Amino acid sequence: MAGVGVLDTGLRYLYVNPALERLNGIPAAEHIGRTVSEVLPGVDVGEDMMRAVLADGKPREITSSGVTATVPGSVRRYWHGAFHRLEAGERIVGLAGIVLEVMASENGRRKLEQARRHMTMLDTAAARIGTTLDMDTTCAELADLVVPGLADLATVEVFPPDVAPPVRPAPAGVLRLRRAALTAVAGMHDGLPGFGPTGEYVDYQEGAAVQRCLATNQAVVENLATDEQLRRSAPVPERVAVYRALGMHSAVIVPVAVRSRPLGALVLIRAGDSPVFADEDVVVARELAGRAAVDLDHARRYAHEHTIALELQRSLLSEPRPPHPHIEIATRYLPADRSVLVGGDWFDVIPMRDGRHLKAMGDVMGHGVEAAVAMSHYRSLLRMFADDGLPPHRILEQLDRMVERSGLDRAATCLLAVVDRFGGACEVASAGHLPPVLIDPGKAGTRVCDGVPVGPPLGTGVGGYRTKAVEFGPDTVLFMYTDGLVERRGEDIDISVGRLGELTLPENGSLDELLDTVLERFGPGAEDDIAVLASRTRPRAVP
Repeated sequence: MAGVGVLDTGLRYLYVNPALERLNGIPAAEHIGRTVSEVLPGVDVGEDMMRAVLADGKPREITSSGVTATVPGSVRRYWHGAFHRLEAGERIVGLAGIVLEVMASENGRRKLEQARRHMTMLDTAAARIGTTLDMDTTCAELADLVVPGLADLATVEVFPPDVAPPVRPAPAGVLRLRRAALTAVAGMHDGLPGFGPTGEYVDYQEGAAVQRCLATNQAVVENLATDEQLRRSAPVPERVAVYRALGMHSAVIVPVAVRSRPLGALVLIRAGDSPVFADEDVVVARELAGRAAVDLDHARRYAHEHTIALELQRSLLSEPRPPHPHIEIATRYLPADRSVLVGGDWFDVIPMRDGRHLKAMGDVMGHGVEAAVAMSHYRSLLRMFADDGLPPHRILEQLDRMVERSGLDRAATCLLAVVDRFGGACEVASAGHLPPVLIDPGKAGTRVCDGVPVGPPLGTGVGGYRTKAVEFGPDTVLFMYTDGLVERRGEDIDISVGRLGELTLPENGSLDELLDTVLERFGPGAEDDIAVLASRTRPRAVP
């Protein structure tokens, strides 16, 4: 027979039936006016869950265990109960509970299943977390892993990056984090908009659970049964109503830290009929957060280096000024996907003393800050040698020797074109670079200059560069690019370059529109950075 008990709002017994009297081993009269924990001090009775039922009115099932005086030898017993809120009109008057004693084997089976779920989660963590070097992706992978196995809702919140667009300063005593990931079970999706979007900055007031967690580098387990507890942990008071609507009753906040240096926090929420967090849940959450922290640290370091390299490259690749008023120039630089480090692509247009001008397109081997710095060295040396007025192959030879002697360990490809001031012809030399393309609006059409001799990359000290004279008509566009525009996995590079022979000028002849069209067509799927330059010499005005 099931035990039945009625509790008031303070969880004090108002009534017990004979079956519950026998289960607890205490006369009914000794129950009345006392709380469940006072009657059964050796039992984990789940008062947190009972208060959650009082708070939101949703029935819950609670499994309890412990020892009682009725069974000798301190043998652990197990109970399973269902609790419902009692109301009189609009007034909450208490709880009604129906309790059955269950066999230890059933509880053991549940614990074993839970342990298996935890072990599976830990085993799959290495394969499911840290698949990229993107911080938000890694955070999302962590949140997706713990829902629903460990929580009904999970968020991962991180400190703002130290190299990023400026964020408004937080008020004194306030902790500001960025919500990088938010995941919930299907039944909670409708309430997520009120919880706040991914990517928003969340301010936690002094004393909030997240603040305490990160200040002590320890997990915080918090029962969110009362409005006061919800208000204390919420970033803004308006969120309390959202939390209530979601049925939240328990939370665990664990630090995401590397070498005791906090990167953020993993917040786990349970709602509705889900049980409160047990000690083993917290242990698993800490282990998962610790593993994810290593991947997040790698991602943060990558983001830091990537941002610095990108800013350095952008500062060096400022739009070159035309050397003469009748020369038009357009350039574009398109970084590869963020999963790839920024490369050493560069371009330049340099006026020469005799009225000609030098156009350059280069690509330093490798990626990251070192490649961007090496690119700046190549660019500076090229500007120095361009002042001597040499043909392009001689400039490449001097540049190759200087780089080889300087100990710069980053080879680079480079294409140079020395163009006559009034157009009509240019001299081209290549150091391991792909050929230029001539786009003629007239009958000549578009052609790839694949007859340009290709020497070794710069920095090898081998030399052997040659210059080829290329003639073209008025208004012909010289198009130069780096290999990121045409290199595609599984495709011969000659086929890719050949497609550039299909390029045509837009009807209005705009070089900017030409480059935008080129990037729209060839940019998607690129695995490396892309730099492109288009230029032409307009005919001189007749006086």
